[in-house]
Amino acid sequence: MSLKLGLPVAAGLLVADQASKWWILEVLRLPEIRQVKLLDLGFAGFDLTMVWNRGVTFGLLAGDTPTHRLLLAALALAVCAFLLRWIARAENRLTAIALGGIVGGAVGNVIDRLRFGGVVDFADAWVGDYHWYVFNLADAAIVLGVVALIADALFRPRAPAKESP
Repeated sequence: MSLKLGLPVAAGLLVADQASKWWILEVLRLPEIRQVKLLDLGFAGFDLTMVWNRGVTFGLLAGDTPTHRLLLAALALAVCAFLLRWIARAENRLTAIALGGIVGGAVGNVIDRLRFGGVVDFADAWVGDYHWYVFNLADAAIVLGVVALIADALFRPRAPAKESP
């Protein structure tokens, strides 16, 4: 039951992620124009800014060798295998959906890493002089999936503990 919910979420997210990256690279051609201002409120805004992330979250473990790319991709796929097993055993719909989003996002970023040697990041949110890390749809799905898992763990009502005889 949980796989029937989590896998379509993962697949849908993967398709949307890769379509958004295709549009950024092939239609908008953001690597050539570097930045597009979408929203500027003066104190905050949202831009499309081209960044190639050669590391993992927030650019950690960055490297540019083929071996490095393959190791990061293999690590991400190993995590996905663990998460797929978790989806199959998910206790509720929220967990299956959250894990599906995480898996779809992780696979989307693995595809980028193998195709381009880095992940296509382009969403740039800012307030004042502070810019959050540039991200993509896959990154957003991973973060939102983790937030949903944490919320579920903290706030889901628990069944009363069974008393031993």
